[in-house]
Amino acid sequence: QVQLVESGGGLVQAGGSLRLSCAASGRTFSRYVMGWFRQAPGKEREIVAAISWSGARSDYADSVKGRFTISRDNAKNTVYLQMNSLKPEDTAVYSCAADGSHSIPVGTTTDYRYWGQGTQVTVSS
Repeated sequence: QVQLVESGGGLVQAGGSLRLSCAASGRTFSRYVMGWFRQAPGKEREIVAAISWSGARSDYADSVKGRFTISRDNAKNTVYLQMNSLKPEDTAVYSCAADGSHSIPVGTTTDYRYWGQGTQVTVSS
């Protein structure tokens, strides 16, 4: 079992940056694909980025490509989401999640079994 705790959310002006962190418990963190998701009020949850076991492969939603970067440090059991050039439409609750069914980020939302509680990101215009 994996427990996930996000941090780093907050209020930022458009064009600014934030770095989210997700700390995981458990000794098998390196065997989970990790993903960042977000959900804005009245909208469905969407995947933002995901990263493979080793960190060698990552995938991004088209809406964040070139602005967001996902990374992981398996020695620290932590996954990060660096968010640059933030836009008001990035406002959402961001959650990290773990997929134990794959080694590369090919899973769908239902493949992510473990979830954090989420952290609010608000981008003002």
